[in-house]
Amino acid sequence: MMQSIGVECTFNEDGTVKVKKILLNGRWQPVGQGRQWVDGNGRHVLIMLPSDEVQELILQPSTLRWALVQVGGGKRTAV
Repeated sequence: MMQSIGVECTFNEDGTVKVKKILLNGRWQPVGQGRQWVDGNGRHVLIMLPSDEVQELILQPSTLRWALVQVGGGKRTAV
């Protein structure tokens, strides 16, 4: 099942992203941020939720929408 995901972030001049929080299950949650990289699928950012769950955000260049990928799991698309 797809869930709406919002991402509050800032974009730096060098193209990197600083993710501050995400909207998940109707609640804004602060996140810790790990490494990020760019490949053919878009910009990937590793984040850690307050529950210590590691997930991956992907900013898809064709739609400029964020997708949330559970590490080792399924994919949810942002609105």
